[in-house]
Amino acid sequence: MHMVLFLKLCYNIFMKNLEIKIHGTYYPVVIDKKKNKNTYIRVNQDLEIYVTTSYFTTNKAIMKLIKENEDSIQRMIDKRKKELIRKDQFYYLGQEYEIYMMPTNQQVEIIDQTILIPSEKELQKFLKKQMKEIFTAHYDYWYSKFEEPIHKPKLKFRKMKTRWGVCNRRDDSITLNTKLLEYDTKYLDYVIIHELSHLVHFDHSADFWNVVGKYCRDYKILRKEMRE
Repeated sequence: MHMVLFLKLCYNIFMKNLEIKIHGTYYPVVIDKKKNKNTYIRVNQDLEIYVTTSYFTTNKAIMKLIKENEDSIQRMIDKRKKELIRKDQFYYLGQEYEIYMMPTNQQVEIIDQTILIPSEKELQKFLKKQMKEIFTAHYDYWYSKFEEPIHKPKLKFRKMKTRWGVCNRRDDSITLNTKLLEYDTKYLDYVIIHELSHLVHFDHSADFWNVVGKYCRDYKILRKEMRE
């Protein structure tokens, strides 16, 4: 029998439900053994510690590695918890709102901390329209503020999992993550400034960050908050 297949069969036979205590709380550990050279740890949406590693890595070694990286894993857990809370709530420009279906309404209406909608379809149309208007207005504003000689790429919008913005020189565009509509506009401004600064320095050098800091003094704080 091929060695890798044999190891995989053995692993499946002797696989146990594992869990580990991280800062006082127990979390399930899911181990996925493959033909990997390295070991990778992440926390999934079910708050399971998901480990991808080699067939030759023992469970004891994996648990030891998790304990050695306990603080980093706790930060990943905290980030996942925040994402799950936010997923169950509705945010618009940094404010939390209650959504109420009002079929008699002709359009979406915002009253205090409540959004009245005739239908889910109308809400999505409203958000798409607001996103285009708000993102474009902020983009135009910050482009006009740049003193460096830069051209103006076309603006795009797209939902992205891992990036808030993208400056693409190949098709001469800047793409903003549609999720920015959920957050205070100070984060939108930072992302726009960040991407426009890539037109001056297409890297993350000290010179690049100097340009970012010129137009967004609090960029370090905002960047940190967006990563949490």
